[in-house]
Amino acid sequence: MSLNEGYHNKIEPGAGSAGDDQASGSGNGSARGSTAGDGPSHSTQMHQQMLNETTYLKPSKQAYFSDEKVLIPDDDRTNIGFSFRKLWAFTGPGFLMSIAYLDPGNIESDLQSGAAAKYKILWVLLWATVLGLLMQRLAARLGVVTGLHLAEMCYRQYKRLPRWILWIMIEIAIIGSDMQEVIGTAIAIYLLSNKVVPLWGGVLITIVDTFTFLFLDKYGLRKLEFLFGFLITVMAVTFGYEYIVSAPNQGDVMKGMFIPWCSDCNSDVLLQAVGVVGAVIMPHNLYLHSALVKSRDVDRRQPKKVSEANFYFFIEASIALFVSFIINLFVVAVFAHGMYGKTNQDVLDICTNQTMYEDAKLSFTDNNNGNDIINADLYKGGLFLGCTFGAAAMYIWGVGILAAGQSSTMTGTYAGQFSMEGFLNLQWPRWCRVLVTRCIAIIPTFCLAMFSKMEDLTNMNDILNAVMSLQLPFAAIPTIAFTSSAAIMGEFVNGLGNKIVSILLTIVVIGVNLYFVVAQVEALNIEGGLLALVCIFAVLYILFNIYLVIHMAACMGNKRLMNSRWVQRFVLPSQNSFSIKNANSTYASELTLNDNGISINAFNNPQSVDDS
Repeated sequence: MSLNEGYHNKIEPGAGSAGDDQASGSGNGSARGSTAGDGPSHSTQMHQQMLNETTYLKPSKQAYFSDEKVLIPDDDRTNIGFSFRKLWAFTGPGFLMSIAYLDPGNIESDLQSGAAAKYKILWVLLWATVLGLLMQRLAARLGVVTGLHLAEMCYRQYKRLPRWILWIMIEIAIIGSDMQEVIGTAIAIYLLSNKVVPLWGGVLITIVDTFTFLFLDKYGLRKLEFLFGFLITVMAVTFGYEYIVSAPNQGDVMKGMFIPWCSDCNSDVLLQAVGVVGAVIMPHNLYLHSALVKSRDVDRRQPKKVSEANFYFFIEASIALFVSFIINLFVVAVFAHGMYGKTNQDVLDICTNQTMYEDAKLSFTDNNNGNDIINADLYKGGLFLGCTFGAAAMYIWGVGILAAGQSSTMTGTYAGQFSMEGFLNLQWPRWCRVLVTRCIAIIPTFCLAMFSKMEDLTNMNDILNAVMSLQLPFAAIPTIAFTSSAAIMGEFVNGLGNKIVSILLTIVVIGVNLYFVVAQVEALNIEGGLLALVCIFAVLYILFNIYLVIHMAACMGNKRLMNSRWVQRFVLPSQNSFSIKNANSTYASELTLNDNGISINAFNNPQSVDDS
């Protein structure tokens, strides 16, 4: 049997349950298709693969990649230098991940930043995307090297209480993102139907269409990835069309993108820049990306193959996020060129002879005879484009928003499923998962759509961005902690430079996001008992972040913390001391073996593992 033939045999780990702080999987899995003649060496390799990738869930109960993995070409032509065939095989997860950078919340943040600051903070969007790429790279490396995604690793590395808190925080982020997607889809349907379908009707439609799209994954992984690629293409074409017809000044666009300065910027522009950072970097996206990379058939027994997978996944993610940046750039530039400095009356003046004039009169209003600067949102953005460039521009804008809402809805559903699988060692049927998450998102959105104005729906995006900004540490800190642990990553552990850069950039982003949250809380004018609750939450929030930082420092090998009784009892998992000497030289670790109830000595004797 060849090495590849042995590797491609399915491994079915036991679906064990877990105790409070340790998994009780007992290594009951077997390598289907292996023979007695394969020898102890092959048995050892197969058991190492099994122990490294088990998730305590039966393959039939795992997410979409469990029963179909994309094979990586491995021949003389692809093993010499860079291979486009291999890049194509690895292409998919990065583009699915990049959709979170293109959801309706991001699109609205783009148009608002353009309308408020023109091209002055394009450089913030650029560097926020670069920072997002660095964090996504770490998340992808975790999935490739260990065979476990971020939520699964959290299950093994945190005590029960912090693990549950992390899961709740990530679920809040997913639901917040889902609400933005519901709002965006409802507004798109409202625009495209020429108001025939009311907002509340569009909210209800999002339940049905999500289920419809989720059934498509039954037709194969690559076809599903092609669907997402098609939706990204729709966004690129529609928003690119708006960019071409608006024809912004290319010199100003380049200047705003590469000169990191913002002259004459007031506090509103600063807050808008902070909002751009918060909207771009989504916490649940790190969990999603670390799981998506598991859909490729990487031979983790060979460090060269793991390194190769990391390389190609990074290139693919770079291309995907470059595409997402260009699409975001289109939106910012369109509204920077056309809406910056415009008042409500200015829009009404150019809309006089257009079919959407009556709608514009109802939307572009204020208490100052139309002299206030436009308060931009997705719906007003569509009306503005229709008034300025004709009805076709408005409908094309609606198609782009619909594609953004639909694609991000589906990836959000997968992120929720991975989160539930990992944190709770629990798998719900996908329809059940979609129904629960979507209902939680739809109930408040439906009430607003039914009983409030369009402005109330769109203004909710600012609150939701603040909520998701609060959740960022609960994805960034575990990602840095695990990828900086030699016991988990082996020779692929973050180097000193990687650790310093990732920590500093994470501190900056978290600080920026907290500033945005504080500004939003102040804008709400909270008083009395509600303010007291907010203060209590703030204290608990800070304490939990300190707990995560202590765990991260221990992961990085801080001996003082590792030897502390308090840290060993309340912070570190009982099955692993994070000692560097326990780290395997390639990808496995003592941690992975202990998680399955098998000792190192048992692993070194494959026959004893077979008999267990």
